[in-house]
Amino acid sequence: MSDWPLLSLVIFLPLVGVAFILAIRGDDEALVAQNAKAVALWTASITFLLSLLIWAQFDPAQGGFQLVERAPWLTGLGVDYHVGVDGISLWFILLSTLLTVVVILGSWHSVQSRVKEYMIAFLVLDTLMIGVFCALDVVLFYLFFEGILIPMFLIIGIWGGPNRIYAAFKFFLYTLAGSVLFLVAIIYMYVVAGTTDLPTLMRTTFDETAQFWLFWALFASFAIKVPMWPFHTWLPDAHVEAPTAGSVLLAGVLLKLGGYGFLRFSLPMLPDAAVEAAPVIFALSVVAIVYTSLVALMQDDMKKLIAYSSVAHMGIVTIGLFTFNMQGLQGGIIQMLSHGIVSGALFMCVGVIYDRIHSREIKRYGGLAERMPAYAFIFMLFTMASVGLPGTSGFVGELLVIVGAFQEHQWVAFFAATGLILGACYMLWLYRRVIFGGLVREDLLTIKDMRTNEVVAFAPLVILTIVMGVYPQFFLEPMAASVDDLLRHLDATTTLAADGP
Repeated sequence: MSDWPLLSLVIFLPLVGVAFILAIRGDDEALVAQNAKAVALWTASITFLLSLLIWAQFDPAQGGFQLVERAPWLTGLGVDYHVGVDGISLWFILLSTLLTVVVILGSWHSVQSRVKEYMIAFLVLDTLMIGVFCALDVVLFYLFFEGILIPMFLIIGIWGGPNRIYAAFKFFLYTLAGSVLFLVAIIYMYVVAGTTDLPTLMRTTFDETAQFWLFWALFASFAIKVPMWPFHTWLPDAHVEAPTAGSVLLAGVLLKLGGYGFLRFSLPMLPDAAVEAAPVIFALSVVAIVYTSLVALMQDDMKKLIAYSSVAHMGIVTIGLFTFNMQGLQGGIIQMLSHGIVSGALFMCVGVIYDRIHSREIKRYGGLAERMPAYAFIFMLFTMASVGLPGTSGFVGELLVIVGAFQEHQWVAFFAATGLILGACYMLWLYRRVIFGGLVREDLLTIKDMRTNEVVAFAPLVILTIVMGVYPQFFLEPMAASVDDLLRHLDATTTLAADGP
């Protein structure tokens, strides 16, 4: 299969599923909806299996891009269709394809209106997410990166809660504002370097003044996507109003686009500016960890609590990425993967009981362990992973980031560690109020435990959370060579700049 355009197949296969769903016709709306869900599930599942072939053909000993495909595209501008994968992007491709299968399975019974359009939106989103992590041309990257706004805007705006229109426009306008500066930075890079090829731009040296302005232009876009404090205010509204599946992909994949942008653009292309900006990044990250954790403690809405916890956890990520050492960088990437799995699962846990009771208020529940033991176990596992319990995925990333930060700035490591304590406070408080106590409400006396489709959807996330916590080397080894290449490039360029002409 080495001659197959494997990456292109994985990127565009979901659009084939979209075409099949568009072709579905019939007078029986229930049958049409069932067929649309079946096509979406089969398409997403085959896409995930093909993404496993990418992993099977990937050589972890190599640090460069592999499975590269290149073809002329916008020849007048010298822009090519150029895709490839390295040890950093590999896991994000797998995360995107897996979570798409999970959300389609998880929403099998919960979506009742405009099912065809719902499935189409998620398959289009799947193509765009995979494309971001495969793109090796900045124009292609930008199109995928910004194209994600459209299906997510529709998912929130059509299938969301009562304030969905406000949340959808706030999400769109925030991210679009940063994207304008991102586009300006791309145009400047193209004018100076004469190319939009990502690997070539990584080897291009920009002068110190240009690096400064380019870094902060890119920062505006990536910080909103992460989201870093104080650019995070769109996230709680988007999560609260989005349907469960939208929240899962928003937390699981879309929040990773900012961190991935730092890894692909800010660090390798603008190393001197990145080093100078690191103290600012650390300060904003520390505020995010402490402040949003305290805000999470005050929430009475389950989705809003988990949304604020996401901001705190992504603060750990940005600290790790700007430590400029192996432990910090690998910890930041592992934390992104772990957060994608764990936060996505926590939003699914909220969705399970919301589908039954139609309320997200914490005080509305209590005593669910008595009626929903399987649900209580799964919720407990992901609560412990979010807290960072040893043996779960959450522990590995946070430990590596704290170790990496301690080598550079002890005060940053100290405040990062406070996130573990505060995280335990708000997550255990949430779990106790929802799962334990007495069953005092009548509708909770007859609540049903998890359906088969929900158990199947949770199963891979449970397995990954435990495997990542028990044997992290399985995930660290494929990314090691790529991270090492990035660190060598950072060392070489910053040393050259320090020596001067």
